[in-house]
Amino acid sequence: MNEQLNTGSHDLPITDELAAFMRTGWADTRHTDLSPLPIAPWAAKRRAALAARFPGERLVIPAGTLKARSNDSDFRFRPHSAYSYLTGAGEPGDVLVVEPDGQATLYLRPRSHREGGSAEFYRDRRYGEFWVGRRPDLAEAAELYQLDCAHIDDLRLHGTARVLRGVDETVDAALAPRDGDPELTRFLSEMRLIKDEWEVAELQGAVDTTIRGFEDAVRALPEALAHPRGERHLEGVFGLRSRLEGNAVGYETIVASGSHACVLHWIRNDGRLDPSELLLMDAGVESDTLYTADVTRTLPLSGRFTPVQRQIYTLVYEAQSAAIATLRPGARFRDFHQAGMRVIAEGLRDWGLLKGSTDELMAQGLYRRYTLCSSGHMLGLDVHDCAKARNEVYLDGVLEEGQVLTVEPGLYLQPDDLTLPAEFRGIGVRIEDDLVITADGARLMSAGLPRHPDELEGWMSALLSG
Repeated sequence: MNEQLNTGSHDLPITDELAAFMRTGWADTRHTDLSPLPIAPWAAKRRAALAARFPGERLVIPAGTLKARSNDSDFRFRPHSAYSYLTGAGEPGDVLVVEPDGQATLYLRPRSHREGGSAEFYRDRRYGEFWVGRRPDLAEAAELYQLDCAHIDDLRLHGTARVLRGVDETVDAALAPRDGDPELTRFLSEMRLIKDEWEVAELQGAVDTTIRGFEDAVRALPEALAHPRGERHLEGVFGLRSRLEGNAVGYETIVASGSHACVLHWIRNDGRLDPSELLLMDAGVESDTLYTADVTRTLPLSGRFTPVQRQIYTLVYEAQSAAIATLRPGARFRDFHQAGMRVIAEGLRDWGLLKGSTDELMAQGLYRRYTLCSSGHMLGLDVHDCAKARNEVYLDGVLEEGQVLTVEPGLYLQPDDLTLPAEFRGIGVRIEDDLVITADGARLMSAGLPRHPDELEGWMSALLSG
């Protein structure tokens, strides 16, 4: 038995008798009643746009491969976003090829035949059906994805092609790099800047589930406050909602209490909750179709803001409101950040932390000591979507109807910052919402979560008393 299989160090040997027994006696379980996935017609339009952009060229877009978490245990697989965008499929090792005539073929690993076929289905830990679940066969895949499908073993990687590189080492090694590869990568990112109707609906669903996850977290506060790892308790509560109603979280959840909120990407989530402090929670559910929300709320763990907490929170709220007010088609992408930062700079000056006119403060950038990062980004299949797009069409570009983005100004007043009054130190506040650009402005997709401090307190009170 020389078949190449992914087996573990502690797997038991297989006798010839058992191997023969395992090849017989299986019912036919082919699915003949499948319907195309809802994404299929949208993905077909995207593949057509891709082929039109590179006419007469072969394009290779891999799904990606499994990655080991430790030894022979893999992380749960998630396909590359560009591959998902063009196919709706999601198995490791698959490859989409668009031929020079525009014809697309999905090369995949179909389920193993059992009767007299491979031992993969019961012996292979990475791909065996008994180990990781059923894959569609070629006919089933063709029906689901509305694509020509072929066995991955039939893929011939030779000649010239543009390749989405850095996704599958086998593909990268088989096809020599070309000067045109980066252009393919850029276009695959840029074509996702404007979301179609189906994508906006998927994102709204992810946002709606995220709102329910935040409600779960507030209801769980009494138990979390009593736990030595209260941050992690809330992470788990939100994670449960994300797995029940979606694929997973769209990124590592940030649950940051007290001064942990001053760490922009705090994901250790191992702290205790103190009812006298604030809690910054940045979390998003990833839908089954891999679109993610990205929402942040900063909550008073007592249910009520102290005067200092309210003062800081209100400034961030006013900055976010000013930023949101700029969103419309034709506005420059960076406008909303600048609008929010003007409010922050003016507030810091009014508090006596900075001196000078607003224009001087904006030019010098000194306000960034207290609010270091940008105030938002594109959102979609990736939490930081379209990241490979050229600056001139994204960061330095203008907003267009159908774009989805976050607006998330914050203040991060470090606990050891001696330029701050003692009562300000160790307070971090961020408010983040998801918005879609409409014909005449922007729609707040996460409007179901209150932002104003009074409304936030009322919302918490209702959830905790219900």
